[in-house]
Amino acid sequence: MIEAGIFKANDIRGVVSGPHRQWDVEGAGKIGAAFVAAFGLAGGEFVMSHDMRHGGPELSRAFADGAMAAGASVVDIGLASTDGLWYASGALHLPGVQFTASHNPSDYNGVKFCLPDAAPITPELMGKIREYSLGEVPGGQVRAGSYRTDELLAGYAAHLHSLVDATGWRRLKVVVDAGNGMAGYTTPAVLGPLNVELIELFTELDGSFPNHPPNPLEPANLLDAQAAVRAHGADLALVFDGDADRCFIIDEHGDVVSPSVITALIAKAELAREHGAAIVINTITSRAVGEVVAAAGGRLVTSAVGHTRMKAKMAEHRAIFGGEHSAHYYFREFWGADTGMLAGLHVLAMLGHGDQTMSELAAALPSYANSGELNTSVADPAAITAEVAAAFAGRGEISWTDGLLVSGPDWWLSVRESNTEPLLRLNVEAPEQGLVDQLRDEALRIIRKEA
Repeated sequence: MIEAGIFKANDIRGVVSGPHRQWDVEGAGKIGAAFVAAFGLAGGEFVMSHDMRHGGPELSRAFADGAMAAGASVVDIGLASTDGLWYASGALHLPGVQFTASHNPSDYNGVKFCLPDAAPITPELMGKIREYSLGEVPGGQVRAGSYRTDELLAGYAAHLHSLVDATGWRRLKVVVDAGNGMAGYTTPAVLGPLNVELIELFTELDGSFPNHPPNPLEPANLLDAQAAVRAHGADLALVFDGDADRCFIIDEHGDVVSPSVITALIAKAELAREHGAAIVINTITSRAVGEVVAAAGGRLVTSAVGHTRMKAKMAEHRAIFGGEHSAHYYFREFWGADTGMLAGLHVLAMLGHGDQTMSELAAALPSYANSGELNTSVADPAAITAEVAAAFAGRGEISWTDGLLVSGPDWWLSVRESNTEPLLRLNVEAPEQGLVDQLRDEALRIIRKEA
């Protein structure tokens, strides 16, 4: 069983349990065969893993069976975070397949793909996987592929440790909220050996997410970590999403640090190592990042939102680092791929090697007020977006590169469709909160059809 709606711009996501299932084990086998045909992998090999979501082992094994029947051999590394799969792809120089639905609700599962060395899948390849999965898989008689298992967690941790200088750190007290996701698996291996006192929240792997949903973009899902920082007098908190490729930072006061601030801080540190290097951001990253990059002598490159698009820009420009508003952080030395844990290590190094607090590091950067990401389910996203564009016509420069972006003299407003969910996303930034509120409310009246 496969419904066409599970095929998204960058990956696959759909409901796998309950009365409204969109795909199942049989469908996973068909997708496995389609993947082999699309990638031309008959006679070749790929690496595969799954996260802690219910059904992950069964779906991934069915996918592997379909792939092997189509002639490909499988290296199954079992449980892994998404950045663990990117590591495996890079270390083994193989295409990769990760079973995860990231931050989606517990009844979802999905698949992320990459080319060898964690390179992003192209829209054309994604289109072929969809076409073959929903129709006929091309190919004739082939010799069935083989199946073997491997364990790469220790190698993943060692690689991350090689990229950040952890020697001579002052002792840090760190809250880690894994949200019952894959950071509960990777934290002991990566952070356990370092000079940190760990306060662990929800590190038990549980795909039903009994404590809070695995989406740190929603403020309610940060409350537990904020409270833990205050209660324990911690230096900061790291809050991960379900597949642990994203990491949010909370300062010593329990306040959320904007991902744009983290992007600016890491960009500044990376540019100190390589003056003039490119830094990739997306269309809704704060203008503050551009100001920091310019002052540090870097080149700013703007990408459409989404990990495949960001990774493509990273490769095109040989960028040293990239950051998105959603707390995806990309590193050249991690094959240009996104890794929440490596971003967390960089922040820990900034604190551990200095005497400033997290809030002091953030306060030293340019600051803009913002709305946060506001999501609305609408029946006709294109029509609503066009209405917003008409309402703001003549008030700023309008771009359609990645949804609607209206750029005023010192503010911007973005309206774009989600790549993964049936939502319209609104983001607003301005120098003062009052102007943010005014622009936000005007746009929301149109989006939500409020009187």
